[in-house]
Order: sequence, then structure tokens, then C-alpha cells
Amino acid sequence: MSISSQIAKEFKLQTEQVDRIIALIEAGNTIPFIARYRKEATGNLDDQVLRDLDDRLKALRGLEARKADVLRLIAEQGQLTPALTGQIEAATTQTEIEDIYRPFRPKRRTRASLARDRGLQPLADLLLAQQADQEELDKTAGGLINPDQGVADPAAAYEGAMDILAEQTADQPWIRQRLRQQLLRHGMLVSKAKTDEITVYEPYYDYQEPVSTIASHRVLAINRGEREKILAVKVQIDPQPLLEIIKGRLIRRESASAPWLERVADDAWKRLLQPSLETEIRNALTEKAEIQAIKVFKSNLRSLLLRPPIRDRRVMGIDPGYRTGCKIAIVDATGRVLGTGVIYPTPPQNQVREAGETVRRLIEKHRVDTIAIGNGTASRETEIFVADLIREQKLAVQYLMVSEAGASVYSASQLAAEEFPAFDVSLRSAVSIARRLQDPLAELVKIEPRSLGVGQYQHDINNSKLDASLAGVVEDCVNQVGVDLNTASSALLSYVSGLSAPVARNIVGWREKNGPFPSRAILLDVSRLGPRTFEQCAGFLRIPGAANPLDNTAVHPESYHKVEQLSQMMGISPSPALADRARQQHPHDLAAKLGLGPLTLADILDALSKPGRDPRDDLPQPTLRSDVLDLHDLKPGMVLHGVVRNVADFGAFVDIGVHQDGLVHISEMANHFVQNPHGIVNAGQPVKVRVLRVDPNRKRISLSMKDLDQP
Repeated sequence: MSISSQIAKEFKLQTEQVDRIIALIEAGNTIPFIARYRKEATGNLDDQVLRDLDDRLKALRGLEARKADVLRLIAEQGQLTPALTGQIEAATTQTEIEDIYRPFRPKRRTRASLARDRGLQPLADLLLAQQADQEELDKTAGGLINPDQGVADPAAAYEGAMDILAEQTADQPWIRQRLRQQLLRHGMLVSKAKTDEITVYEPYYDYQEPVSTIASHRVLAINRGEREKILAVKVQIDPQPLLEIIKGRLIRRESASAPWLERVADDAWKRLLQPSLETEIRNALTEKAEIQAIKVFKSNLRSLLLRPPIRDRRVMGIDPGYRTGCKIAIVDATGRVLGTGVIYPTPPQNQVREAGETVRRLIEKHRVDTIAIGNGTASRETEIFVADLIREQKLAVQYLMVSEAGASVYSASQLAAEEFPAFDVSLRSAVSIARRLQDPLAELVKIEPRSLGVGQYQHDINNSKLDASLAGVVEDCVNQVGVDLNTASSALLSYVSGLSAPVARNIVGWREKNGPFPSRAILLDVSRLGPRTFEQCAGFLRIPGAANPLDNTAVHPESYHKVEQLSQMMGISPSPALADRARQQHPHDLAAKLGLGPLTLADILDALSKPGRDPRDDLPQPTLRSDVLDLHDLKPGMVLHGVVRNVADFGAFVDIGVHQDGLVHISEMANHFVQNPHGIVNAGQPVKVRVLRVDPNRKRISLSMKDLDQP
């Protein structure tokens, strides 16, 4: 089966459709460009499906490359046969290929290789043939005695021959596949404590769960406990059925060899197969868990980046602290820093009155209407201070707790130093916190995605896999929203389809030297931005107020002449009115007249209807507050509004304004069975919750979303 056919089968697509997508990818087009501007070719597949398809394409090509490598390696040994070639070419997984190659793989010195060097292969072959009687076996064993080679007597000859057969047995693909299946179906992952101390791994101190059903987050938790030497972990199974499988394959008839071969089966399992397959099973569980964890991280990151911006507000960002005080930065509606300061309302200084006067003065001076408070160290005390100040001074401002995950990473980065060379690290964090409220996407792209705190065991995941997946999410989000060409930072521009970091910096450099871009076409004047790059990026860049109104839409420049043609047909200039008039025509007829695909025409009309549209504006706005709750204020049955902070496989963590996120377990998310929490909530989503239980000592809050009309 060809790669295209295999992908078509797995994704339930037409082979011709997959061929077109592969051709677009191979031509160097980015996934956002293909998803947005080549819908007729893809059948309107979204960017997430296209990325999954691209990943599968790379995996299948890697599989084909490994097949070719194995065929070459076996051929170089002079052992490649037509049957072996057929087996390798028919393999559908890397595991199958490695099972076939295992007997031919160069090995370090083993008991079996030493036995072969001592000339004991003939006895092993005779035992395996199962045709000789005991006298013939003993005669052969006696004839192989060689004290100089370490074969002192017949017993040593038999031991060496059994070592050879044990390795041959353990290397048989059929046996490995059958035993692997048994372990996957019937094995138990068992963990035991290696300490008497109470740790976060206490639930796994005496734990077991079937390999076939264990949840991914538990696999990663157990793995971490093992790495920290708190847990001892094994895959356990009743060995008897597995030994019967080995013996059934090894012993073909009653013979003098049978007792020896039974010992071979036992040794092959205990010494070779069990540890090897246990490692494989553990690796498979970990890989599956990592895939699921990355999926969770991607979903949470997408929700976080696409949170709606709070526009047209002057924001005071506060980075809370104790000894060094709370750093303040005020930014205008465009994110420009208006002023900074430091207050000390928290211990040990407790200068509440002085801090209150400073904040009130800054609010009045800069006409601040919103305060963003970082949710890290000292945030609880800072929130109480702000809430009390708003109430006592009757200030016309509201506040919102903002995740400061990654703020310290950004503030210490080269990018932050270039943006604010005169600010110390903590002041840069305050600026970042304020800007996160105004435009989460534009600010958060400056931070390594793994540092944003929305993952599930992200520190236990393969770094390269995670980073590649998250970079794709950021790229998709940036291009879905679109970027203002004349205000975007180089960090934001670097995620635009087709733009590398150096070209993004060149765009900013051109802007600083020449002023705002008057049109998309001028992008071609930027160093290292040629026609191919322009094709990939232009449709995702916006220029508000451009002479050509299409430059502030998602209409690609390659379609401008089609819009002009439509405008002439309708007698209306490019505008929402033109879109309304065009929609009165039969879409397929109109598309045919313009020489466009129906999907492309529909996208053009949508873009004309809402020039400069930001899709995030359609989402629920964040809930601003002016008061504060304490953990001890919570009572079972209370109904509160909150914001989803993070979503895991087992539920969602919700910020309800008490500086301690509550958990909505998956069983409390809806009145019906919930297979996946991401089908119910997303990170950043406002929700209504009911308090079930509060444990102040352990700082745990149990919440429910059942029987509540969500906002």
C-alpha cells in the first residue's frame, strides 16, 4: 500500500485528496497557508488535521527509510532472502521491523556469542532438531569438551548450547509479538514505595492497574516517582501462559531434547524476554502518555493564546512580591509604558497606607481603568490590598488576576532586554502582566510555550516533540487571528506563515527606518523577503487604514483582481455592502464566473463583511472583579463565577478568586458521561461552578458544574 493510500485510509480521505495535500507540503507551503488559501485542494481540512496528516506523512516516510536501512544491513551480511524481504516490506510499524532485524543486529558479547565461539552451535542445532536420542546428544556434548575454551565437561556444553537457543528463541519475531500482545492485554503496572515518607506520590505507594487501561497522566506520575527514587515500578503478569507460548513454539515433538528445551524456554523468558519486553511495554506506555500529554498541552495552549483581548483600556500591571515589594507598570491602550513604580503593601514592610496613596495617585495621573495582578508569590496579599483600596477609595477601576507563568522567563530574555533596556527584570515582568490582559496572544508569543504553565507533566515529555508540537499551535493561532504589520513585535511576526525570525526582524527594521507600511506590496522591499515568502505571509498580515481596504482583510493578494472583478460586476466598491450583494447570487454560479472555488469565494465574502475582524472578539470576555474572597469564606453549595486555568485528562482547575484553584473532576463536569474534559471546557473559559467540599488544611476545593446554566 502506498503512503498516500495508507494516510487516506487512516484519515478517511480520498487518495487523490491526500496526493494534493502532499504535493502542497512538498512544494514548501506552510500548514496555515494551505489550510486558509488552498481549501479546494484540501477539501476544507483545518490546520490541526493538516498538521496531524503532515506528522503521519513524516512517520511513514521514516518507516520506509528504516525498512530500506534494514534491508541493506541484512544484505551486507549475506543473509537477505526473498521471504525476509517480503516480511520487512509488509511491516507496518517500527516495532515489527526491529523484531525482524533483531537476530541480525550486531550484539555485544553475550553468553550465546561466547558459546558459539566455543564451538557449541552444533549441539544447539541438534537439540533444536529434536530427532536425536539421549545417547547421541551426550556423545555430541562429550565431543565438544575443550577445557582451554572453557568447556570442561558435557554439562558445560549443554549449558552453552542452551544459552545459544535461549537467545535464538528470544530473538524470534513471532514469539516477541505474541508475548508483547499478552503483556499489553493482561499485564499489570505495579508500583511500590521505596520510602516511608509522605510525598505527593503516596497514592502510588501500593498501586497496580492494567497496562491496557491505565490513564496517561498516571503513567507519567509513576514514571516521575520512579525517577525520583520514591517508587519501584514493574510490569507483572502470570508467566505460565507465556511460557506455554514459548514452549509451544520451541518443542515440536516428544524427544530427548524436550527437557533441555523446557529449560531453554524458562531461561529465555526470565533472563531475556521478560526484561526486554518489560522495557518495551514501559516505553510504549510512556510514548502513549506523552502523546496524550502533548495533546492536552496543545489544547490548553490554543485556548490560552486565543483568549479575547481587553481593548481600549489603560492597565496597571502589578508583579507581587514580599521583601522586594510589588513592581508596577502602567501601559496605555496600545501597550506603551506610561510609568512605573514600586510599592510595599506586603510583609515584611506592610506599608499599606503609603502603597495605597501611590496606587491612587498613579491611577488618577494615568487614567487607569483596569489592574492586572500576577498570580505568583504574594499575589493573595496584593489582591486583598487592591480590593480593599478600590472599596475604601471608591475607585472606578476593576482588577483581574493574570497568570504570570513564564513572565520571569520573558523578563530575563534578550528580547525583553532589547524592549526595555532601562528596566530591571521585575519591572519588565509587570509590563508583561499588564500587556497579557490587553492582548494575550501578542504578549505570550514572546515566551517559550512550555513555560506557560498549561501543560500536564510537560517537564516529563520529550523536549523536541513537545517544542515542535507547541510551535505549530502558536503558529496556527497567530495566523488564525492575523497580525497588524505596523505594530507587531518581531517575536509575533516570526510566527506568521513563511516568516523566519531573521526576516521578522528585517520587517521591524524596515518599519523603524521608513515608517509604517502603506501596503502589503511594500513587503517585497524588505531584505530576504522574496515572492515566495510574500505568497506565504501576506494574507495573514493586516494594515488598518491602508489605501487598499483589502490590505486589512484576510483576502490574499493573489485574489485582489478577483475582488476587483466582483466589484465591477456588482457596481460596488470592496466593502460589506459588496459582500451582501454577492451573497444574493447563486454561490456556485458566481464562483464559476470569477474562476474561483466556492470555498475561496465564501472566505473572500466573509473577509469583506468584517474587515479587520478579530475572531477572538466573538468569545466571552474575561470577568473583571472589584472584591475578593478567602478560602475560609467558601461554603458547600455556594455558586460562583470562575475562569478555567488548566484542563487535564481527569478534570479542570478553575480560578474562583480565592488564590487557590478548585478542581472540577471529570465526573462533575456535566450530567452526562464525559469522555474528554476538553469537549466541555477550555483554558481561559469563564464558567459557573458550585462548591462541593473545602479542605482549608490541604488547600483543596472540590467544585461541580452540574445543573448550572453556564455563562
